Amino acid sequence: MTRPLIAILRGIEPREAAATAAALIDAGIAIIEVPLNSPDPLDSIEAMVQAHGQHALIGAGTVLTAEEVAHVHRVGGRIVVSPNCRERVIDATRTLGMQSWPGVLTPTECFDALRWGATGLKVFPAFQMGTDGLKAVRAVLPPETQIYMVGGVGPDTFAEWLRAGADGFGLGTSLYKPGLGIDDIAARARDTVAAYDEAAA
Repeated sequence: MTRPLIAILRGIEPREAAATAAALIDAGIAIIEVPLNSPDPLDSIEAMVQAHGQHALIGAGTVLTAEEVAHVHRVGGRIVVSPNCRERVIDATRTLGMQSWPGVLTPTECFDALRWGATGLKVFPAFQMGTDGLKAVRAVLPPETQIYMVGGVGPDTFAEWLRAGADGFGLGTSLYKPGLGIDDIAARARDTVAAYDEAAA
């Protein structure tokens, strides 16, 4: 079963990309982004796509320009996540057949992103909106809108965010930090999946 959890592998290097992705997928996390401010991010994405592209949705985060979107597509990425909301980036992503998850925080950004064709919304930083803010925004958005919370969220607060209207989460350092061994990453992923399953039950 695929959970609505995005693993954010900021700082990962190509030599560890495929093995890290395998550990995450085995634990039940099959959406993976490599932020473009990581070392050789396109090489890492390509390595993961070649090894696991049939079993996971793999792409890039911190995507800021349409040119970067094209680079991600070229190496086989299928999801583009941004910290901000830009029409050109969303349009380029959707034109190439990839999922687009722009970063939003205000109602205006939410509605602009949807109008421009975003697949779903990445609320960032989530702690700044808070659960009360999410409830208020959720009340005015189309009910089918997918909202993922990123920044200051984790297994301890999954249930609270889900009750407020979140659909999923993006998780960074709670899952991966440079220097962690594969066994540690796998254990963190298993614990995260277990926490999500309990919160969503």
